[in-house]
Amino acid sequence: MLSAFADLSTPLVADACLRSGVPLRAAPSGITAVVPGQRIAGRALPARHYGSVDVFLEAFGHAEPGDVLVVDNGGRTDEACVGDLAVLEAESAGLAGLAVWGLHRDSAELVEIGLPVFSYGSYPPGPVRLDEREPEALVSSRFGPHLVSAEDIVLADADGVLFVAAAHTEEVLATARRILETEREQARRIRSGDSLRSQTAFDDYLARRAADPSYSFRQHLRRIGGAIEE
Repeated sequence: MLSAFADLSTPLVADACLRSGVPLRAAPSGITAVVPGQRIAGRALPARHYGSVDVFLEAFGHAEPGDVLVVDNGGRTDEACVGDLAVLEAESAGLAGLAVWGLHRDSAELVEIGLPVFSYGSYPPGPVRLDEREPEALVSSRFGPHLVSAEDIVLADADGVLFVAAAHTEEVLATARRILETEREQARRIRSGDSLRSQTAFDDYLARRAADPSYSFRQHLRRIGGAIEE
């Protein structure tokens, strides 16, 4: 999965979801990699955190190589829910990385381990609570407004984290690659002196919009084969 995502980006995939009519599910803004530049692509392995690492250890017991642990800590900013030992164990279990709706700690150790971890940032204290576990603890993770399960693929890079239903991933990545090719050609032409306004027949768009106020730039781009908005 990581190789299929290698030449793409989450913005391209987000645009491809819109183009393909696939639900766009992005993690809340602010989720970033502990080590800048790291990327993740793999099947979601959900785990809801209740104050103890045991839920992660249990999840690792049925993980498949390349899975991504998706940690639901409710977006809390009053505790770190993932540290070096959990990440080392994830690496040992063959996981491709972790996406955490919350905070991490042991930053220096995580950098040394090298397994990609995406979170809101670091915070020294771990949890001091132990909440009642839900039946869905290993079935799905909440991540912002989204519910993520093993039926989803996690894609993450410097721009953020996306969740795409596995059943649609091949279609979405293929569409993202077509958008990439179009945008690369558009960028090449801009550098050669052919402005984006010229490439997108912007004057024609303005004329059509004047005649029909409902005519949108997105409609115009679809008509001419542009890709800058989706």
